[in-house]
Amino acid sequence: MNPLLEIKNLTTEFESDGATKKAVDNISFAINKGETVGLVGESGSGKSVTALSIMRLISSPGKISSGEILFHEDGKAANLLKLPDGEIRKYRGNKMAMVFQEPATSLNPLFTCGEQVAEALKVHGKASGAKAKSQSLLLFTKVQLQNPELIYDSYPHQLSGGQKQRVMIAMAISCNPSLLIADEPTTALDVTIQKAILDLLRQLKQENGMGMLFISHDLGVISEIADRIVVLYKGKIVEEGTVNDIFTHPKHPYTKGLLACRPPLDKKLRVLPTISDFMQEKSDGSFIELPRSLDEIINTRIVTREEIFTRNKKIYDQSPLLQVKNLKTYFPLRKGIFGNTIGYTKAVDDVSFDVYPGETLGLVGESGCGKTTLGRTIIKLTKATAGQILFKDTDLASLTGEPLRKMRKNIQFIFQDPYSSLNPRMTIGDAIIEPMIAHKIYPTQQERRAKAIELLVRIGLTEGHYDQYPHQLSVGQRQRVCIARSIGIQPEFVICDEPVSALDISVQAQVLNLLNELKNDYNFTCIFISHDLSVVKFMSDRMIVMNKGKIEEMGLSGEVYINPKSAYTKKLIDAIPKGK
Repeated sequence: MNPLLEIKNLTTEFESDGATKKAVDNISFAINKGETVGLVGESGSGKSVTALSIMRLISSPGKISSGEILFHEDGKAANLLKLPDGEIRKYRGNKMAMVFQEPATSLNPLFTCGEQVAEALKVHGKASGAKAKSQSLLLFTKVQLQNPELIYDSYPHQLSGGQKQRVMIAMAISCNPSLLIADEPTTALDVTIQKAILDLLRQLKQENGMGMLFISHDLGVISEIADRIVVLYKGKIVEEGTVNDIFTHPKHPYTKGLLACRPPLDKKLRVLPTISDFMQEKSDGSFIELPRSLDEIINTRIVTREEIFTRNKKIYDQSPLLQVKNLKTYFPLRKGIFGNTIGYTKAVDDVSFDVYPGETLGLVGESGCGKTTLGRTIIKLTKATAGQILFKDTDLASLTGEPLRKMRKNIQFIFQDPYSSLNPRMTIGDAIIEPMIAHKIYPTQQERRAKAIELLVRIGLTEGHYDQYPHQLSVGQRQRVCIARSIGIQPEFVICDEPVSALDISVQAQVLNLLNELKNDYNFTCIFISHDLSVVKFMSDRMIVMNKGKIEEMGLSGEVYINPKSAYTKKLIDAIPKGK
């Protein structure tokens, strides 16, 4: 054992409305030199608060109420919690660095990416202006950013999510820290970009000899990079061990639930396992362990080949509900003071496919492949450049005014970000009722309210949520409300655009199960868009793989996964975290 950082009996509290909540409750663990410790748990488990406590970045109304955080260096140990502000700044940036979850909000939009990395070098590395720029360019090369000079002069909004995350990593390693804390650095990134970031972090750790604390809600991701795993549940450590021990012999029901939530790749399930299959939480915060094994749960939920064959025959013996023919959506590239068009971005480029009644068609591909633009074009949120979109033999591209409004009752869209999809000034009940009023569903306010409450209960919320506002709900609860809002007007067709990409893996499983249940109950057809092929495989009957605006390949979901024809599809499959 060669400890770099020791956390002993750490408790971090937050005060709200006169009550004190322990976000981190008397936890202890260590990170050794050259070791990666994975810290895993759902939102609210205390992962990020632990990281911020280590960096001494907890601000009011929070406080570190007890414990020690010992940083070992040259045979000596400094308690970071006892250091004055001037001394702790010598550790932050120089000896400890942090990569935050959302690079878009971590980078200053008013400065170029190069200026921000150079500033870190000037402050912590005492580098001059010219030297800071040259070192920044070397760092951009080290984190495998193409064209470092261009990145240096680019503002954050001009870069992709993966590029911004690499800039953040470059900033974090700029002063060769002994400890790197990576807080959900791959959440909501494409699986291929996620794999590249994990490979990069692994490589930098080896080259620089760093210790690393890698935080994630996804045990599959943790398994790709960590040596040991610490599992947090409601601020407490419930399990700790090597990656192999956690994956082969998990002891705590919470850990078993986290391991089971990701859609399996080798079989088709009716319902995904969730944490509630392994433990039942009580109102006082305690839980009851349910005596079920993962194999027992899985074996009762496998969809047989005969069932898949029967379902496919029923679906594909029908006439299509939606026909997309030679669809093109181009965006002009303009230049000069007169805005002359110099070319086009071909977001959707001559795409054709059918969707059948009762089917779930999956659209999968990396960011920028055109899948979201395709979904928005179908519902006329984005104007098509050419082609036809036939819904029940009506060309949607030609609709305007009242016919278009009526069409939108039958085709609904569930957006990726549930927070920006809901009006913060509107109660949950009013948000669900608003489309009913617009489309004249149910004659009285009393009937609409009753339907909204019925939907709230159906999606796993309560009547009490009716008068609450979006900020009072968790991300998963907000996404459920967006689903209820869409299905409340009884659409025939629903387009789901990355509805679970930013959710905890356990909440993701709950929402995917809910969507399948509602699809059966309300009998709607679905296009399901995601960058995660494992999620698309679970949800869809057929899948379309998109790349650079075109269809790369299309087929039954199981067949595309087992026998991918395209090298691009194989790359997406290889990038899925497989666990141990």
